[in-house]
Amino acid sequence: MSVNGQAVILNDRAQALAAYPHARIAGGLIFVSGVSSRNPDNSYEGVTILPDGQFQTDIRAQTRAVLNNIDAILRKAGASLKHVVDLTVFLVDMKDYAAFNEVYNTFFDAETGPSRTTVAVAQLPAKPIVIEIKATALAP
Repeated sequence: MSVNGQAVILNDRAQALAAYPHARIAGGLIFVSGVSSRNPDNSYEGVTILPDGQFQTDIRAQTRAVLNNIDAILRKAGASLKHVVDLTVFLVDMKDYAAFNEVYNTFFDAETGPSRTTVAVAQLPAKPIVIEIKATALAP
């Protein structure tokens, strides 16, 4: 363990694109790095590549994949989505907000779910990514 806590790195998930862990446990909290729908083979859930090289995105599928990826990271740290206290959601386009919420609401409810901030951003690290989520959870 380093002075800034314990790194959580999963070998069966998409690897970080720079030198950072999937999450870090420190001070009784788990800080999950921004998570996308990227798979270990660098493909993306919720992305269809068209014959002309363009792509179509599905915010519902990407949201589901992102939340499942966060849950897998938290489980490696001994927690789950039930332990999340705060989420920051980054959407490339606020037109996806309603569809994102449809999926989000199947994972959380207002009484027991985390606090949340949702912001629109100009772009995310890869063009097919339309959503990224950063989480903070209680460490068990």
